[in-house]
Amino acid sequence: MERLSAEEYKALKAIDMAKAEAFARQIRESKDPLVRYKDSRPITDLKHMIETSSKLYAENVAFYIKQDKNTAYIPITYKQMMKDVNGLGTALIVGDLKDKRIGIIGENSYMWATMYLASVCGVGVVVPLDKELSANELKGLVKEAELSCVAFDKKFENLFKGIKADPENDLEVLIGLEAQESDGEVFAWRDLVHKGSRLVDEGNSSFLDAQINSQEMSILLFTSGTTGVSKAVMLSHENVCVDLMSLPTLLEVRSDDIFFSMLPVHHTYECTGGFLMPLYKGSAIAYCEGLKYIVKNLSEAKPTMFLTVPLVIENMHKKIWQNAKKNGKANTLRKMMNLNRKTKKIGLDISGLYNKQIMALFGGRLRMLISGGAAIAPEVLDDINDWGVTALQGYGLTECAPMAALNPDKNPKSNSLGYIPPGMAFKVHEADPETGIGELCIRGGNVMLGYYNNPEATAEAIRDGWFHTGDLGYVDKDGYVHLTGRKKNVIITANGKNVYPEELEYLLSLSPLVMESMVWGLNEAGQDTSIMATVKLDEEELAELLEGKPMSEVPDETLLKLLWAEVDKINEDLPVWKKIKKIYIKRDEFEKTTGKKIKRFVDANKS
Repeated sequence: MERLSAEEYKALKAIDMAKAEAFARQIRESKDPLVRYKDSRPITDLKHMIETSSKLYAENVAFYIKQDKNTAYIPITYKQMMKDVNGLGTALIVGDLKDKRIGIIGENSYMWATMYLASVCGVGVVVPLDKELSANELKGLVKEAELSCVAFDKKFENLFKGIKADPENDLEVLIGLEAQESDGEVFAWRDLVHKGSRLVDEGNSSFLDAQINSQEMSILLFTSGTTGVSKAVMLSHENVCVDLMSLPTLLEVRSDDIFFSMLPVHHTYECTGGFLMPLYKGSAIAYCEGLKYIVKNLSEAKPTMFLTVPLVIENMHKKIWQNAKKNGKANTLRKMMNLNRKTKKIGLDISGLYNKQIMALFGGRLRMLISGGAAIAPEVLDDINDWGVTALQGYGLTECAPMAALNPDKNPKSNSLGYIPPGMAFKVHEADPETGIGELCIRGGNVMLGYYNNPEATAEAIRDGWFHTGDLGYVDKDGYVHLTGRKKNVIITANGKNVYPEELEYLLSLSPLVMESMVWGLNEAGQDTSIMATVKLDEEELAELLEGKPMSEVPDETLLKLLWAEVDKINEDLPVWKKIKKIYIKRDEFEKTTGKKIKRFVDANKS
């Protein structure tokens, strides 16, 4: 933003603070029984957030990091984090990156986190990049986002050196997040932190005094949609701060919590919920070293909070039941869980009598698990709650920074996406008069500024102040949001009936034989729409039925016979127009976005 005089900036921030305080007061004075945690701290922007957190929680651990896979977690305090962010931000400004676009790409790490905070809190616009994208895609995003700087893990070094050499883009500065020392072409993160810290000690206040306009674009996020169409979402400080102040009103987040971070932090769900929210509340963040290290890292970090996606939760849930079945303890476990459901109604939780082995898989201290990114089977959440962990589901979109609904920790509905938090509103656009189902629309301070360089898409998405999500669902009488499907995915039969593929995929997921599925519609001339399903089977569950024979050696006809026995049970309870007519066996993995969602347009066309 254009630099204001000291008096002008003070007046601007006073307006921001008055707005934040009014929101905090609205929360404190709320009569909503589900808004239980009312200690939201007013924050005007993310810089204000980390500065106040570093004072309130100075000696608290902000991050647990590892220098090597064979070493223990090392704590980094809020005080140290703030010192490093101030140093890094100062070095970036001295390096002529003020008001520039800064990309970050790599694994979840302390270096990534501080680079994000320094970039967004006074230097310029931060642009998190997806580490799973191809070289050509990344080259295109560097140009589209007009990046002047990219900070990266070691494996991306040669790629970005090549992109920098291309005169077609504006890339000027390269920063190695893992580099041990600067080499003349790539600046080492650690060198910049040390250099900037020295400058701060010598009196340089260019970053400390940086001005933040909370209404301007400060974050640029590229979506990874299941349709293959990517858009660049413009977010402001205010967008994110509304989420940070609002979401912890529905669930308890404590300053002694440890968040386990395993989802890619460039995704806004993890960025807001698993990175910025812990810092707002004075909690700690422990980074997972990778999917194959989840169980090991959980036992080492012993987290209390875990944000993840349905795919991870459902796989862990399935493995727990498979192990219980193998050990002959499945029936006993289910009986104890059923008993616990009854005793909890009178305030007595007996999960501690039977959950020790299960809890050990989560590190032994986990108290809350939050699922997001896609709908999850309610039965899975119910089971986890019966194991003694509060398991919740939330709903959000990149365009909403991202959270728009969240189940409260004291009264969750496992079949819903969540409750509408303070400061946000939902409406159902063009609701069906019979079912109440229509397009979910959201209004609130968390809704994006728009799509970057795409006014047509912005005008289509935001109408009369309401963001049209493209998701179909309804809001029940208690204010909980329910999802039925994606507008673009709805299958419309010849007689005008709507079939939501997500509903059928959920029913298929209840079969122990089904690992994943995708339901789609086939339109043939002169015939009604046929409902088709492509299914990837669970090899572990099949092993017993196949008497140890590898699935690769079993013909599709045999597998289909086993699967049809499951599908027929589903079809029995469905109207004719919803029944699954044909099944395809998928032996390889579904092609997915980096958010672990199936790319429907890809796999439907392959079938």
